[in-house]
Amino acid sequence: MHNNYYFLRQLSRELESRLRGTVVSECFSQSKDELVIRFETHEEPFFIKASLLPAFSCLSFPENFQRARKNSADLFDELIGRRLVSIRQFENERSFAMVFNDDVTLLFKMHGNLSNVILFKKEDAILLFKNSLAADASILLQTLDRTIDWSYEAFVSSEDKLSALYFTFGKPVWQYLNDLGFLSASREEKWQAIQRVRTLLETPTYYISKFKNGLALTLVPVGEIVKEHHDAIRAATDFYYAYSQASAFLQEKQTILSSLKATLNNYENYTEKTFSRLAELEGESNYKIWADLIMANLHAIPPRAEKITVSNFYLHDTPTEIKLKKDLSPQKNAEAFYRKSKNQHIELERLQRAIEQKEKEIAAIKTKIDAVEAACDLKSLRSTTSAFGLSKQKEKQPEVLPYHAFECMGFKILVGRNAQSNDVLTFRHSFKEDLWLHAKDVAGSHVLVKYQSGKPFPKDVVERAAELAAYNSKRKTESLCPVIVTPKKFVRKRKGDPAGAVVVEREEVIMVEPRK
Repeated sequence: MHNNYYFLRQLSRELESRLRGTVVSECFSQSKDELVIRFETHEEPFFIKASLLPAFSCLSFPENFQRARKNSADLFDELIGRRLVSIRQFENERSFAMVFNDDVTLLFKMHGNLSNVILFKKEDAILLFKNSLAADASILLQTLDRTIDWSYEAFVSSEDKLSALYFTFGKPVWQYLNDLGFLSASREEKWQAIQRVRTLLETPTYYISKFKNGLALTLVPVGEIVKEHHDAIRAATDFYYAYSQASAFLQEKQTILSSLKATLNNYENYTEKTFSRLAELEGESNYKIWADLIMANLHAIPPRAEKITVSNFYLHDTPTEIKLKKDLSPQKNAEAFYRKSKNQHIELERLQRAIEQKEKEIAAIKTKIDAVEAACDLKSLRSTTSAFGLSKQKEKQPEVLPYHAFECMGFKILVGRNAQSNDVLTFRHSFKEDLWLHAKDVAGSHVLVKYQSGKPFPKDVVERAAELAAYNSKRKTESLCPVIVTPKKFVRKRKGDPAGAVVVEREEVIMVEPRK
């Protein structure tokens, strides 16, 4: 019920009491589904955070909020510096509007996955927080109020569809009524129950409860009560953090369980197939019998016979047909069957060991699944996953070097990736004896040729480095490019210079063709 009309009505009243006359100083977003508004009060600043995720939209009011230095965008510039005049709760509607001076209005439409924040100038919507909800640009503020017929006559005529008549109640309220025996009550008892619940919703207590396998903020005692509040602002904030933590816990738990159950399924499938193969092998004990029968009847088997029929003394002298390889002697056929029997026995032992090992692994996986399912909060879940070695270690990202490396005649040539990388390359990855190159009078990469003790820089190496400097500059499309060549010791950076900007105290210029 955190987006229910009855809760928003209480919330908007508290907000108006707290914020009337205050001024908006900031309005920004740090993610596509989050809007933060800062109001300047006589005491501490007041923050409204609108989290409008498709799966969960909720308002919260953190006591302080540190804006990130990066990935933060200012929004709704029209609001900055404006004073809040009043807050208007629309009748029987999950929306309220903050009215500012100069006919500027900010509408909070709290409609589940269609929630949005919309800025109006007079009666026209001029900006949407979620532009994907294009239909919100057509909202008319004067049409948002809705009516409910609370008369006894309307109650009687709609007795079989009361949830449609009293559409503002929501699931927790109906569940509360049903828990009190509403469905089996008489008409008069139902009417009295409706009046009592309306009174209850006028001056509610706010409950954070476990309701229908999730966490809910309700205005009636329903489900397993976790916490109670008498302040709508505090209740909304507490619920937001509790729900976020519970969602993070459930998501992490479900991810771990899915992985474990997938592994368990693979193990069980392997075991089932191995048992099937084991049963097949155990049922195929004929190789040794056939070999014994051949050896017992060697004298009666003609050369190059393809099959024989002999009395099987293992089966009370039942006639048994045995297929032979005609190119092998009877004794060799018997040896082949003995060899197959031995291999079969080896495979049987291997399969039995594999089944025993896999059954141990299945038992271990089931123990892990039971332990994870028993975890009731994020702390216990992570303690469990850590104990079982289920925590995923973050892969260490390979370090990205600030340069591209080339080689020419045994000399290393390093080319800066961008302006920031140029500074790192020139002043952290160089020595004063290195050769420094840069296309003259244009933006481009810094280039270093690494010094080798006792070796002068060959002309071909210098020209190749110059070609790379020319190619990685604004002159890359020209037929010839002037390139500065100087020992790195003559390159310095002044305080306050932008990234990549340097001063060259002594230089030589050569002309080369830009070449990759």
